[in-house]
Order: sequence, then structure tokens, then C-alpha cells
Amino acid sequence: MIDSHCHINDSAFVNNAEEYINLGKCAGIAEFLVVGYDEKSSRIACEIAKKYHECFAAVGIHPSDVKRMKKSDLDSIEKMAQNKEVLAIGEIGLDYYWDKEKDVQEQQKEFFIKQIDLANKLNKPVSIHCRDAYEDCYQILKNHPVKKGGVMHCYGGSPEMAQLFIKLGFVLGFGGTLTFKNARRPREVLESIGPNDYVLETDAPYLAPDPYRGKQNHSKYLYLVRNKIAEVKGISVEEVDKQSTKNFNRVFR
Repeated sequence: MIDSHCHINDSAFVNNAEEYINLGKCAGIAEFLVVGYDEKSSRIACEIAKKYHECFAAVGIHPSDVKRMKKSDLDSIEKMAQNKEVLAIGEIGLDYYWDKEKDVQEQQKEFFIKQIDLANKLNKPVSIHCRDAYEDCYQILKNHPVKKGGVMHCYGGSPEMAQLFIKLGFVLGFGGTLTFKNARRPREVLESIGPNDYVLETDAPYLAPDPYRGKQNHSKYLYLVRNKIAEVKGISVEEVDKQSTKNFNRVFR
């Protein structure tokens, strides 16, 4: 398996990254994409990716962090993104759940578009965070196409909207929320998409799957997401491993 979105660069893991990585490897994880969310976390993601051959990095500024960022931070992100260990620009996007002020939302859109432009300049895919902003996110991606596509991280939109993102060249990331007992919509989305349209992720240390919901998440729990996908799709866990890895490599390599 490949954990397509985790935060080994988070304070919960960064001081014992090797132990965390080894626990994941013992649980069947071959590779980890360590995703940044601001200038500092992106820099740490690059350091981890340089040190551990199982890890790769994504660098970017999360929508909820843009109000604390300076435009000069984008120059730093661009410089980091040119390292060979960096597979994508992310996580970037829109989040109207935490930021409801119109001026902040406009700032999010500005940083989102600038980072899409950066991804296109460097010929890299993107990892997109979107919460309560799917229509605006879609319109931006439609009007500012990402040449290399990417992943809709922790996708929480409708099945209908999912098809629109897929047509724009995106795959959908499924993580711990898929396993929640009340996760009707993610399962509907998963049932509606094809074998080429999904990747596995944990978002660790966040969004731990059942039966660990509410606790600290780990990449070693990715098998629970894989198992749920196999159950919903009616296929073997081996097929999920094979297909999700193939999809990851298609997007990020």
C-alpha cells in the first residue's frame, strides 16, 4: 500500500519519524507521501523525504493557513518544489468551514490559483484540501486547469461533483472517514466511481479510522481503509492494493 497523504512532519511524529515509518512498513506500507501545509511543515516534509527513501514530499500552503502566510512564502515553496523528492504541490485549496469571512475566502482563492500556476510551471500534480467549498473549488479548477491533475484529498462532496473532478483529471482520496459508521456519502461516492479513480490515505495524525476514531491516527491503520474499500467495492484487498498503487503512480510519477 501507499499512504498518499500523511503528516509525518507533524509535531506528533517528527521527533520519532523513523519509528513511525517502520511501524507503517510493518503494516504493509511501501511508501509515504508527506504533505506540507505551510512553509515550515513543507520544509520538514522535504527533510524527511531526503532522509528516508520510503518517503516523498508535497509542499504547499493550506487554505486555513493563508492568513498567516506572506506572499514571499510562495517563493520558498517554489524553491522547495524543485527538489526531486517533491512529487506534488499541496495541500492547497479552499476551506470555508473554518474561515467564513469573505475577505479570508478571497485570500484563499488567490493563494489557491497562485499554487496551481506553480504546479503547472513545474509540471507537477496537486493535492487539494476542500471543505464546504466544492462549487468554488470546481470553478477554479475548471478555469485554471491543472496540467498534471492530482488528488482530491479526503473527498467529502457528492457523487455528482466527484464525476466533475474526475473529468478534470483528479482521483479521490479515501481515508478514515470512510470507515465511520455514519459515512453514508463517502460510501455512495466510492460505489459510483471506477477502479482508476481512487487512492488510499490516512491524513495521520488526524481522522483515525474505526475502531480508533477520536484517537491519534497512524499510517499503520491504512489497512482498515483498504479493507473498507474492498468491502464496499466487492473486490479483494489484493485488488485494492494493486489498483490504488497503480493510480498513485499514474498521478504522482
